[in-house]
Amino acid sequence: MDPSRLADLEEIRQLKARYFRTLDTKQWKEFGEVFTEDCALANGPVEDGVVTGRNEIVAYVKRGVQHLNTVHHGHMPEIEFTGADTASGIWAMFDRLRGDGFELDGWGHYHEEYRRGEDGRWRISSSRLTRLCVESPDAKLVASIWPESRV
Repeated sequence: MDPSRLADLEEIRQLKARYFRTLDTKQWKEFGEVFTEDCALANGPVEDGVVTGRNEIVAYVKRGVQHLNTVHHGHMPEIEFTGADTASGIWAMFDRLRGDGFELDGWGHYHEEYRRGEDGRWRISSSRLTRLCVESPDAKLVASIWPESRV
């Protein structure tokens, strides 16, 4: 692989690490900086559909997890460059959410697109979370929200 592509690969890995850290530490300004202005996010319950736009994504995620303690891990990225300034990636993931009587442990994959901006920084331009398995004391609720996951 070309050395400049190795640097791009590392920047995308660091980008996703920043996504997880700023989400879990509730640093909303910094969290928003990982997305393009026109990013599309499909990370939540089925009825929420797709959330589009950096500010809209931050508001949506903040509303969903502000009151929870969260831990997100991403593993084993498969990143492919699709153009000079674009890439796609799949990340295995685990998350744990706790608070207000809510408990969820989930496993799945992030399917993402990345774009390098005019400032030279890589950002997430689309993100979709698919869940393979969810464990929660309220499994029926979880199954109704994420029907594609196994509980």
